[in-house]
Amino acid sequence: MLLCPSMMCADFSRLGEETDELAAAGADIFHLDVMDGSFVPNFGLGQYDVEAICRRTDVPCDIHLMAAQPDVFIDLAAQSGVKIVYVHTDAVQPINSTLLKIAELGMKAGIVVDPGVSFESVRYSLPTVDYVLIMTVNPGFAGQTYLDYVNPKIEEFAAHKEEFGYQIIIDGACSAQVIKQAETLGADGAVLGTSALFGKGRPYAEIMKDLRRL
Repeated sequence: MLLCPSMMCADFSRLGEETDELAAAGADIFHLDVMDGSFVPNFGLGQYDVEAICRRTDVPCDIHLMAAQPDVFIDLAAQSGVKIVYVHTDAVQPINSTLLKIAELGMKAGIVVDPGVSFESVRYSLPTVDYVLIMTVNPGFAGQTYLDYVNPKIEEFAAHKEEFGYQIIIDGACSAQVIKQAETLGADGAVLGTSALFGKGRPYAEIMKDLRRL
């Protein structure tokens, strides 16, 4: 499983050191949440946070755009060194044009599938994406409860991975138990927040090692 620390949960008083420690612990992708306070009623990382993390590490960084006008941020993402850009299927129309723009700028394109979004509603965007980020909570806030009813949807997307050539990452309340279950359902990775990684009082390297043993 790809282990993707959510940097929104990091200690921002020592962001550089947190980035270094997580990279040394074996993080596969750094997950960077950017929120505009409109699409979701919250704010996440800003442009300079994104740049600081991307320039600090060789670990690939993704950006999860929870924004009503995500196209505004895509050029900035490319300039900041982001490797993967996720956009919500219900945030922009036509979404396929946005996904193609991401690819044209040399980044991997991903779609975010919220709990209420079905496989069929995004089927015709799947040929243009490299990643599918399946939300297992409602977007915008950390510390929520895992939504079990998304499990059949993870299986449905997993059944079409080879056909369309994407990887599945789950995002939200990803405890060790959830990560193990998601892997059996066909997920390829998980975003790590407070449920599995941050605020545990243990070294990141130790926690990540345990998660890889699941």
